[in-house]
Amino acid sequence: MSGSILNISAYRFVALPDAAALRDTLQTRAQTLELKGTVLLAEEGINLFLAGPAEAVGAWVAALEQDARFADLQPKESWSEHQPFKRLKVKVKREIIRMDCPQIRPDRAARAPAVDAATLKRWLDQGHDDAGRPLKLLDTRNAFEVDYGAFDGTLDWRIHKFTEFPAALEAHRAELEGHTVVSYCTGGIRCEKAALLMQERLPGTPVFQLEGGILKYFELAGGAHYHGGCFVFDERECLDPDLSEKHPQRLG
Repeated sequence: MSGSILNISAYRFVALPDAAALRDTLQTRAQTLELKGTVLLAEEGINLFLAGPAEAVGAWVAALEQDARFADLQPKESWSEHQPFKRLKVKVKREIIRMDCPQIRPDRAARAPAVDAATLKRWLDQGHDDAGRPLKLLDTRNAFEVDYGAFDGTLDWRIHKFTEFPAALEAHRAELEGHTVVSYCTGGIRCEKAALLMQERLPGTPVFQLEGGILKYFELAGGAHYHGGCFVFDERECLDPDLSEKHPQRLG
């Protein structure tokens, strides 16, 4: 652990018909605990990035998990010397991560299969999945994020916003055929939607999402098979594989 400020990120796709009322509750609770960051709510779920003293962050998460819809949320954690957010924002949006494919609703469907960090590292070590199929890693982040760091040999379609992903998939689908595909992103939210879309459009292709994204991979597997750092949407800008703040040197 380095630093006195605990930073957490988490998301969950779950039906929230009461998103507007929930917004007021979560904002008041965070303000009382003097936390800063962003909490996004929509009918499809929650996406959050918060920072503050560990005791205050823990109290906010514990209260959130009293709601059965958020039980055992298990946020990803990192530490910093300073508060990386300037203010608190709690908003209700149409989607917690916008893809503009209304038929893709993870809160209403079974998740796409996921691989954990240890499994992905093992697959990358051996050069194929457990069935002997070659791998394709697909980065679902925006191009400028990929420029800070990515898995070795990853597919990067140079999208500039996540709403471009469906069209990029149609244009590049031939690249994925005959492979086991693992989609990944910063914390898991984008690759979860992406994996479901690929299941729909690439029948017969094994598609997985990286559980917890790059940040969970860093936590459990370090920087194996990864070059550079991971862009984060706060004033730290970029994290090293040891989850410490990195002076960024963009690769692109």
